[in-house]
Amino acid sequence: MAASATAAAVAAEVISVHSLEQWTMQIEEANTAKKLVVIDFTASWCGPCRIMAPVFADLAKKFPNAVFLKVDVDELKPIAEQFSVEAMPTFLFMKEGDVKDRVVGAIKEELTAKVGLHAAAQ
Repeated sequence: MAASATAAAVAAEVISVHSLEQWTMQIEEANTAKKLVVIDFTASWCGPCRIMAPVFADLAKKFPNAVFLKVDVDELKPIAEQFSVEAMPTFLFMKEGDVKDRVVGAIKEELTAKVGLHAAAQ
């Protein structure tokens, strides 16, 4: 019982990804579980990213069945390049390895609506 409560608590948080190995592990686990993955491509110097961080954290709590990842584009450039991320913040929606949607910019309403849409489709 405690293990599943812990798993639910972990699922309700934003996971900061700091290595390619961690990225691969998170994506593979989500793909195996057929979970929606919402990725926040951010940067430490990005003002709009800081504004969106609490919004992203709230969405992670509201949608615990999805995986919410945060990737610093300066720390993990290869991942940002793989997904053609050119502006921050960029939010990417993935399911079973496929990119389903994206939101570019600090647009709270669009991000919230798309998380709801894609989470409901699970």
